[in-house]
Amino acid sequence: MHFQLTEDQRQLQEAARAFARAELPAIAAELERDNKPPSRALVKRYAELGFLGINIAGDLGGLGLGNIEALIVLEEFGKISSAVGFPVFESSVGPVRAIEHFASESLRRRIVPAVCAGEMVVAVSMSEPDAGSALTDLKTTGLIRGDRVVINGTKRWCSGGGHADAYVVYCRLSDAPGAKGIGAVLVEKDAPGLSFGPNEQLMGFRGIPSSDLHFDECEVPIDNIIVPADGGFKKLMEAFDLERCGNATMSLAQASGALEDVSAYVLERKQFGKPIAEFQAVQLKLAEMQMKVEAARLLIWRAASLAEDGLPSVLHSSTGKCFANTIAREVTGDAMQLMGAYGYSKDFPMERRLRDSWGWGIAGGAIDIQKVNIAGAMLGRRFDQRR
Repeated sequence: MHFQLTEDQRQLQEAARAFARAELPAIAAELERDNKPPSRALVKRYAELGFLGINIAGDLGGLGLGNIEALIVLEEFGKISSAVGFPVFESSVGPVRAIEHFASESLRRRIVPAVCAGEMVVAVSMSEPDAGSALTDLKTTGLIRGDRVVINGTKRWCSGGGHADAYVVYCRLSDAPGAKGIGAVLVEKDAPGLSFGPNEQLMGFRGIPSSDLHFDECEVPIDNIIVPADGGFKKLMEAFDLERCGNATMSLAQASGALEDVSAYVLERKQFGKPIAEFQAVQLKLAEMQMKVEAARLLIWRAASLAEDGLPSVLHSSTGKCFANTIAREVTGDAMQLMGAYGYSKDFPMERRLRDSWGWGIAGGAIDIQKVNIAGAMLGRRFDQRR
């Protein structure tokens, strides 16, 4: 058991930090102002510098490194903003990993290298108007007709909606009830019968487009099925355990970035004739924030480290996500309070961090749902919320 990064990991962290701090703050401010995603040119630059597909196999265009390395880079980018970190998230812990693990060889070869090269963005589409936490209630269907899959229904809250090049769509691929009928299909943005709702106006996550997806007799090749219905939902949730680690890291990034900002602020800001860091109340608050950030990082890295030969367990990934989501809200709130009006001002990133922290605790499975997952994993059973 080791609690230090290797020399290679430290060098990767330093390279990601140097690039992010030197080149991304102005871009982050622009994305926040205009509520637009990173340009394709910027995503391509990420790829050229080796920041996409970090933990994807080398023969598929990735770097072939581990989950820890991917999360190290994600945290450094996420500290600048969720929007500039999102392409790293999508390429290393997002839906592309389900394609890598479960799709046919031809689909893997067509999609995954393009994502790693920054030539393609793939989003996941799970939620529906009546299926969020109760994901097995989804109604979108994928009917197999010959060599085609015909999809009908509406998906909601798709991060990347209207912007991504393709979508991993969770839908009913059979008449089997509940989870047994659910699988996933890749739908490219120009597929006939696919249309998009307007870009959602959210409290946070500006620069991460979100919209409804409407499927009206939308047809895709049968090879686009990533996982079939029979047992497919379980595989999708296994892949989603890694996405939880990414979500948790984005939460952590808001907290660790806030801690770095406020630590510099309290050394410079003077009141009553001395830096406010000299006041014991400030010192106690900083110590509490530090403990929360360090604990969250260790929980996330444990889940990622234990899954280096596969995918994380639901127990470890949900524990990391639940804790990181919770402390990110607390740390960013405390940091804003210490910075006073400067923290509340849009001229500084603190208020954005706080808004995004609330979003990460909703996205990818709400905090209380993670607690249900944790209890179920602890006790070795599933809790049916319908009974």
